[in-house]
Amino acid sequence: MVSSDQRRRQLAREKFERQQQRREEARRRTRRLTVVISSALAVVAVVGVAAYVSVGDDDKDKKSDAAASASPSASPSASESSAPEPAMKIDKKAKYTFSLKTSQGDIGFTMDAAKTPHTTNSFKSLADKGFFDGTKCHRLTTQGIFVLQCGDPKGDGTGGPGYTIPDENLTALGKAGKDGTVTFPAGTVAMANTGQAHTGGSQFFLVYKDSKLPPTYTPFGTMDAASLKAVQKVGTAGVTGGAADGAPKKAVTISKAAVDKV
Repeated sequence: MVSSDQRRRQLAREKFERQQQRREEARRRTRRLTVVISSALAVVAVVGVAAYVSVGDDDKDKKSDAAASASPSASPSASESSAPEPAMKIDKKAKYTFSLKTSQGDIGFTMDAAKTPHTTNSFKSLADKGFFDGTKCHRLTTQGIFVLQCGDPKGDGTGGPGYTIPDENLTALGKAGKDGTVTFPAGTVAMANTGQAHTGGSQFFLVYKDSKLPPTYTPFGTMDAASLKAVQKVGTAGVTGGAADGAPKKAVTISKAAVDKV
């Protein structure tokens, strides 16, 4: 007998797979079009793909299974991921804190550079430049998975720093179960991506309630108790308009972000 919870997770996986297939097809069409334009005009042409995954991703999908389909996906265009990642400047043996001053209170978490050097180095580089200052946490999910997604300078799921970083620490949460997922415990901070390997940029998500996801998202931080409570309040308030996936009703604006060595 399949429980309602198992059925919801099955719907999530099936919808997740459909979304990844649609994004991959869009990327292939983009690459083909770019080649045609480049050869015809002898210029560099970049065609963006804005495949933000939300409740409205597919007009044919019902709200009843849209919540279960939620995934912490970021879909930067080709022009958002063409530069090299920052040169490694951190101490790979140290731990760092990522502190966010937001409109909903301070949120902070610890990063272990020994486990996620590329991610930690990237976030320090971005924070030092003020990249996150003035940005909003653009997405909240309240069913299926429970995360607050931040780090997009555009605020619509399509923005990034102009480069990508490799996946790291993917086995930290254990081996995937028969359903293909692992539990991301409340308090976990992980990288969003496009659904493909090594496509993390600047978008990350804060898990405010245990959530089952495929082990394809780099877990790189852990919130302290006060920070988790602040994010949980945002989650409890829900999504604007009463949906299960969208902009949080309690708007979260980051006024200042800083990364410091412990």
